[in-house]
Amino acid sequence: MFDIIWLIPLGFAAGVVGSIIGLGGGIIVVPVLTFLGVPHTITASSSLFAAFSNSIAASASYAKQKRVDYKIGLRLGLLSVPGTVIGALISAQVTPAFFKITFGIILIASCYYLFIKRKIEPKSSVPKYMAVASAAISFFAGILSSFFGIGGGIVFVPLMIIGLGMLVKNATATSQLILIFSSLSGLVAHTLLGHSDFEYALLLSIGAFGGGLLGARLSVELKENSIRLLICGVIVIAAIKLFLDAFNV
Repeated sequence: MFDIIWLIPLGFAAGVVGSIIGLGGGIIVVPVLTFLGVPHTITASSSLFAAFSNSIAASASYAKQKRVDYKIGLRLGLLSVPGTVIGALISAQVTPAFFKITFGIILIASCYYLFIKRKIEPKSSVPKYMAVASAAISFFAGILSSFFGIGGGIVFVPLMIIGLGMLVKNATATSQLILIFSSLSGLVAHTLLGHSDFEYALLLSIGAFGGGLLGARLSVELKENSIRLLICGVIVIAAIKLFLDAFNV
């Protein structure tokens, strides 16, 4: 275990960034482990362990700050659970290159809306069709969550900001509550399928828990646009590196 002790600071860094932007630590952990040649099933399952630990710590802090919308968080979180099972089942059926390319596309697509639509204002009312659409999107996010090991925040945060009209700071906080459900169900599914490496999972989780506490505190000092730019910056860098690696550039 001592030769992979570096996973603790990796989990911590991922936890800080993940809790601030609401996407979960997987947005950092998955690219790093993928670049190091760790099999994508182990990468996804280990990242979900870290995401679960991170979301527990961050949710507790955000709850004290009264930034969590429990009604939306519980609904979207529970709707994502069936999708996480499907994501775990299909994760072992793809090649590493396909994994990297599709993950990169998902990253860029979610960043597009947050960057281009950065001046979106909170909505006073949510269209009725969004209630139905959010259910379908949550199911899809669950698949992505378990397949890539990212917890699904990369879909939930844009959904809450753009579709449900939430403030960025409230959306990132509520995303952590959602990630408790999506990451827990995903890691259970991966474990039952024999995908988990518990040494990786434990070390990443230890770091991610501490990072989640710190990130939630730091987020109080950041402005809305700063969080948007941070989200997009992290996403674009990760996506570019994944594309380069997939094509052996």
